[in-house]
Amino acid sequence: MFRVEPTDSGKSNRLAIVSLLALSAAALAVTVWVMVDFLHEQEIVHALVSQLPLEAALSAEALEGELRWQFRLSILVVLNLVVTAFAMVLLSRANLSTKESLRDLKAQASDILSSMDLAVITTDLDGTVTSINRRGIELFGLDGDDGDLVGRPLSELSEVIALEEFRQITRLSNQTELVRDYSQTINGSMRVLRGFCQPLRNHELVDVGNILQLRDVTERVLMSDRLRRMERYMGLGSLAVGLHHEIKNPLAALSLHVQLLEEEIAGVIASDEIHEMLNVIKTEVARVGGVLESFRDFASLGHLSLAKVDVVKLVKRQVRLIGPQADQQNVEVSVDVSTRPIPILNGDLTRLEQVLLNLLVNALEAMPKGGTLTIRVLIIETGDTEVVRIEVIDSGPGIPENIRDRIFDPYFTTKCNGTGMGLALSDKIMRQHGGGLDFRSTKGGTDFGMTLPIERDRESDAGETL
Repeated sequence: MFRVEPTDSGKSNRLAIVSLLALSAAALAVTVWVMVDFLHEQEIVHALVSQLPLEAALSAEALEGELRWQFRLSILVVLNLVVTAFAMVLLSRANLSTKESLRDLKAQASDILSSMDLAVITTDLDGTVTSINRRGIELFGLDGDDGDLVGRPLSELSEVIALEEFRQITRLSNQTELVRDYSQTINGSMRVLRGFCQPLRNHELVDVGNILQLRDVTERVLMSDRLRRMERYMGLGSLAVGLHHEIKNPLAALSLHVQLLEEEIAGVIASDEIHEMLNVIKTEVARVGGVLESFRDFASLGHLSLAKVDVVKLVKRQVRLIGPQADQQNVEVSVDVSTRPIPILNGDLTRLEQVLLNLLVNALEAMPKGGTLTIRVLIIETGDTEVVRIEVIDSGPGIPENIRDRIFDPYFTTKCNGTGMGLALSDKIMRQHGGGLDFRSTKGGTDFGMTLPIERDRESDAGETL
């Protein structure tokens, strides 16, 4: 149910109606009492009139007539009191009927709000919570059974999301609606919450508080990110084939002629400068060939050699592989595996090892002077499905914010000796597996996450669909 602040208006209305009915009953009793006295006085006056002399009888009859009019007025008062009591009864019944209708309407609104996959919170002008639905309690990990959340300051609902600051910015900016994205760990996974804040007004259009709404848009954000990447990769396939064909043959011819030139000058005394220039040509030709091959591997669709993959064994094997380098750099490595059994997945073992090893090497390069490297294997829920997530967390300086949108771009690198294809290829391999590769970074480190769906139905020649 939608939790709202209780009010005493219903109790006050009941008290007022009962008080009016009690006063009406008391007035009716007093009026009847007065009428009984009038009747008694009329009997006394009538008896006196019959015994008075004729000259005093006229004045006594006038007094008797006045008493009769007072009695009639008393009857009118009684009728008014009866009608008033009847009206109060009808008013009471109408009030009860209205309350029942409002209660039903409130229950329906509460059920609707509780069924929404959206956290809805209302506050007053001071930032005190006046209502919160069940999704809001679940989203912030609050205990809805111990104590009422209504009446608490908005800032106490979450230590991660600055809800009160968000509300204050909305009021100061005078905008009808303000939107912001926040990140929060929910059930062991990082989720993106999109917040909306708008004024709460009464029937006179006067601001009486604020309405805050928060929706889990993690999947939507990931989908938008993947669509942006797909737009960048559009046409790379045909471009790679053309470049490979147009450049590979001239490179092969160039390598052959360099080899022939070396054979020609083998028996001739040549200067060291000539041999050095030939070595430079061979090195650069080999480098261009390597770049060309990596570009072709990235852009080509390829096929997966699917087999049963034990994710835990895969992780431990790669951790042992980077162990010597971690020890040399004074990096402490820890592996944290979920207590839930990790299922066996279908995947291309070689390519998954390639992705994980690339992430581990990048993490070590981010901590040249030592640090902590944590690898987590856990199961998380994404909508109606479950996925296995492998997280590689370093304690390095983090990725600068101005380049975070470009780290999955081909040939983008901040390394002096890098090709910039490692993360691009890794992202493509994970998408070929129906999973994904994401990251979050702060000044205290970077967390890369590999996700693989648990329930899969792939053929052995599965490839990526862009």
